[in-house]
Parts: sequence; structure tokens; C-alpha cells
Amino acid sequence: MPKKIPLRQCVGCREMKPKKELIRVVKSPEGEVSLDFKGKKPGRGAYVCPDPQCLKRARKSRALERAFSAPLPEQVYDQLEAQMQEGEDG
Repeated sequence: MPKKIPLRQCVGCREMKPKKELIRVVKSPEGEVSLDFKGKKPGRGAYVCPDPQCLKRARKSRALERAFSAPLPEQVYDQLEAQMQEGEDG
């Protein structure tokens, strides 16, 4: 019997994809929002494709605010974009 692959929905494009293909955006218990490339950080998670366009879509539709039930400042999105660029390079 083949092993079940966990699927998660991207908050940007709303497509179901394997969890390993997505980047987890996590809001820690202290309220700090960051990207979690390993999927191990504690806190509430939302998933986004490793595509800057999906992050832009999530920003426009305020999907991360809904996922975390809290308003996010604009600089958080800028930090996420910067972290995504670093993740692609490294």
C-alpha cells in the first residue's frame, strides 16, 4: 500500500499541493510571523507556494490575515518576500 502524501492548500493560488512542495508561514505564540522552510517551528501555520506571485496574491486577498485571525503589518510581507528570495538563492 503506497504511503499517503499529506496535502496542504496554498493561501495564494488556493491549489492543493504536497506539503513538501510548499513553504510554511508560521505565526509563533509570541506573535512573530516568519517563513518555516523545515516545517518544524511551533505556532499556527499557513502554506504558500515557493512562488513570489502566490505571496503577492495572498497579500492582495489578505489570506494570511484570515489564516492567523490577526492583522499583519505591511513590513511583514516585505520580510516574507525577502526570506523567499534568500531561500531560493540558498
